[in-house]
Amino acid sequence: MNQKTQVRVPDIGDFEDVEIIEVHINPGDTIETESPLITLESDKATMDVPAPFAGRVESVLIKVGDKVSEGTPIVDLQTTETADSSTIDSERESGLKSTETLETQQVSEKKNPSQKSPEIQTNPGSSSNGNPASKEPQLMLMPDMGDFTEVDVIEVLVKEGDLVQHEDSVITLESDKATMDVPSPLKGTIQQMLVSAGQKISKGQKIALILPESDDSSQPVASEPIVKMDSSPSDVLKKPVLEEKSTSGRRPPISEPVDQQQFLKAHASPSVRKFARELGVDLSRVTGSGRKGRITHDDVQKHVKQRLSSPSQSQGLGGGVPPIPEIDFSQFGEVEIIPLSRIRKKGAEHLHRAWLNLPMVTNHDEADITELEAFRQKLKKEAADQNIRLTMLAFLLKATSTNLKKHPDFRSSLSSDGQNLIHKRYCHIGVAVDTDEGLVVPVIQDVDQKGVYELAQDLGNISEKARKRKLKREDLQGGCFSISSLGGIGGTAFTPLVNAPEVAILGVTRSKMTPQWNGEEFIPRLMLPLDLTYDHRVIDGAAAARFLTDFCLLLADMKRLLL
Repeated sequence: MNQKTQVRVPDIGDFEDVEIIEVHINPGDTIETESPLITLESDKATMDVPAPFAGRVESVLIKVGDKVSEGTPIVDLQTTETADSSTIDSERESGLKSTETLETQQVSEKKNPSQKSPEIQTNPGSSSNGNPASKEPQLMLMPDMGDFTEVDVIEVLVKEGDLVQHEDSVITLESDKATMDVPSPLKGTIQQMLVSAGQKISKGQKIALILPESDDSSQPVASEPIVKMDSSPSDVLKKPVLEEKSTSGRRPPISEPVDQQQFLKAHASPSVRKFARELGVDLSRVTGSGRKGRITHDDVQKHVKQRLSSPSQSQGLGGGVPPIPEIDFSQFGEVEIIPLSRIRKKGAEHLHRAWLNLPMVTNHDEADITELEAFRQKLKKEAADQNIRLTMLAFLLKATSTNLKKHPDFRSSLSSDGQNLIHKRYCHIGVAVDTDEGLVVPVIQDVDQKGVYELAQDLGNISEKARKRKLKREDLQGGCFSISSLGGIGGTAFTPLVNAPEVAILGVTRSKMTPQWNGEEFIPRLMLPLDLTYDHRVIDGAAAARFLTDFCLLLADMKRLLL
């Protein structure tokens, strides 16, 4: 028979005015016995206050931030307990709470509340005197899992003939809000499974036939277990819940090496700690999104999903890259969250993939561009009359196309199986362009077939399109080599990353006048720093050195382009 019951804070030891840091329920929720109602945090510990019985939440009498003591009203419940009112009253007055209780279809006789009850009570199929048939298969039914109907069975964790312990997981369900296991109500042998993966299931539906073990045959069996309280609620609250481990026989979805000291220091409630242990999660690796950085159930689930989708989890120990730990920077001061642009996210993904897959090496050199720069200055006015901005990059493109003909491996790609080198007969060169949205690398087509003025014009056009976000897909495809120039900004050297599936990239920084020894004296020369990064699977150090040496000769004397 339903009746309204007010749940109060139980005896929580020598604590008064303890702060509520989380409320786990809302009016209208259906809760089970031992479901956490609120989480309290003192200066010494964090603890959950569980429901002493199952029922429906009528009203929540507290909120986050309130301070409570023993006897403070928490919630009004419409209970479905079959215990008599004196039992409920005594529990209410003393603040007692029981451990896990699920509602039953029928209880044949009332038990004395002061007396320990057996774990499992009678099934409707039992005889009128409450004694079940000896060693008969018992039917396991789907218990009340809250406001869930037609829930998908995503995994069957046991098979016929398996021995299961009481509370061992039998099946796993997944709704649009949560994933949950359904435990066995008794110890015994699975005689027949009545559900399969992919099936939908609701309350009361048959799950399995279980043959009880001999030590359970003297106990009445139910389709849903009822666990009665074996200790006082104050004892339960004072027990080291932090050290509780999962009793389920199911293997955790992930397995992380757990630093026990850091695990215990993690800011999380006992129920979250238990949840983390069941999933194999080290709480010290989880970033809390709750108040004061507290870790919630959602944070643990999010961490598991990230680990399952990461290469390091799928490849096993040592097979992946350990993730950078998440940090709540707001604990150190004010922060601002700025979403990454689509270009930055795509670029980061591409560069990360290249970094993980390519063994990259960088060679550095300097080119004497004294005469080349003087030549460029002479042509600037002539180019300006044609509305062309003649930069050093146009000359670098022309020299690169000539050098690539002499060193064809530098405009190749390695086949996906790593067995062949693909030489490209065309010469399309990508040029890194800095935009407000991030770095893009548009491609200039047929560089080897164009003059310096035409290349300078192409550079101006494609750079303007990039900054106005008007690049088309074809503008970013087909490159066989790339150039990244920081000369207009500064710097003396850097390590550009190869734009895979290309095998090399040339980096350029700001030129400067330096004294150079000509065999008789030091003379001022304009030197241009060059950085060549390459895929070491295709290009070795000697080949890279020869490429740069020949490139420096071309820049030092552009007449070599005619040879």
